[in-house]
Amino acid sequence: MIDRQIKNRKIDDSEILEAFKAVPRHEFVPEEYQNLAYADRPLPIGNNQTISQPYIIAAMLVRLDLDDDAKVLEVGSGCGYVLAILSQIVAQVYGIERQSALVERSQRRVNQLGYDNVEIKYGDGKLGWAEKSPFDAIIVSAATSDVPEKLLDQLRLDGRMILPLGNSFSQQLVLYHKKADDKFDREKLEPVRFVPLVDGKS
Repeated sequence: MIDRQIKNRKIDDSEILEAFKAVPRHEFVPEEYQNLAYADRPLPIGNNQTISQPYIIAAMLVRLDLDDDAKVLEVGSGCGYVLAILSQIVAQVYGIERQSALVERSQRRVNQLGYDNVEIKYGDGKLGWAEKSPFDAIIVSAATSDVPEKLLDQLRLDGRMILPLGNSFSQQLVLYHKKADDKFDREKLEPVRFVPLVDGKS
């Protein structure tokens, strides 16, 4: 997976590659899909959600330019795999997920695997996690047609947020870099396909 899918696509950040080596992806995939856990594709994880393609996760993390002492929020944390990868790279990781069943399963899984710098909350991802802010980086793992303002507000100055922007037919990764309270650099990246980011809880 690492050589063929990630390094072969010109991602050579050593910390990110080591994190992918350290985290057993099959532990985050339902039993019926474990034979495909390291395939170059997203997979269902239940509750109409997916675990993202390994390369796309790596590409998003590279763009966040993470420091070892960073505090990072993932919106739409699903099965907890991205949180586990982040736990190997940064100091503190927070996840927010609107599916209560996924929150319970993912928190139990990261605890069992010993990722003790990860905390997951059941809530509306578009509202972020104000009590834990500001964040050095935010990664949104579901597509939205508009940029949630509360997430931008919760970024630290010089922080970065990456998210899939668009609808169910056309999405593109977009990177926001906070330069001032109301000023952001915006960079359009590659086309992607994610499940939608939905308001509220379920």
